[in-house]
Amino acid sequence: MLHKLRTLFQQVMNDGDASGVSDTPSLHLAIASLLCEVASADHVEDHREARAKEHLLVNLLDISEDNARALLEKAQKQSDLSVSLFEFTTNLRSLSQEQRYDLIEAMWQVAYADGTADPIEEAVIRQVAELIYLDHSAFIRAKLSAQEATDS
Repeated sequence: MLHKLRTLFQQVMNDGDASGVSDTPSLHLAIASLLCEVASADHVEDHREARAKEHLLVNLLDISEDNARALLEKAQKQSDLSVSLFEFTTNLRSLSQEQRYDLIEAMWQVAYADGTADPIEEAVIRQVAELIYLDHSAFIRAKLSAQEATDS
């Protein structure tokens, strides 16, 4: 699972625009911000969700723990100032359905890191899934997969 997610985000980072240049810092920030949105949706700070966000970023983006912490700090500030999820999802719409699924599954992993997904967390994930045009059936499969991983 983590290998698939790492491959997904490396592809996103390396695709770039027509000139072959990708805005990796913006993509990293968008991904981290979405994870922060899920974790803070229920207005409860939980150390397990914080660890899950950091762990996912280290593995997905192939960055150090220190860089993940710094990115999360910046992402949380941006998340606190944002008025919608749209600004985080616009760069991620070019993903394939499989890649969109993997992103939503990662968000579910953060939501379930504390043992349960709050309805508000689910609403955030659902909205992101809609903004990146993920099929509803894939949204449900990602949720069930993250639940199973948490139960194991």
